[in-house]
Amino acid sequence: MLTVRLPQELEEQLNNLAKQHKVTKSELVKKAISEYLDNHYNDPYEAGKDLFGSDDSKINNGSTTYKEKVRSYIHEKHSH
Repeated sequence: MLTVRLPQELEEQLNNLAKQHKVTKSELVKKAISEYLDNHYNDPYEAGKDLFGSDDSKINNGSTTYKEKVRSYIHEKHSH
């Protein structure tokens, strides 16, 4: 269970939105937190995938197989 104190203006907006959509304030808050977490949490591979293979070597696609190995290892490790 979680208790949150909201500024009066924010609580009024939440009340109005809940009435407008005919849902409870708790449902709106749960959905908002869930969407926030979905947008701000990445698995380790997703968080660093743009950095894999970003060295200055002249080897084209030198990290292709390495990326796949790292991705596989990370997903195996976090799927247990």
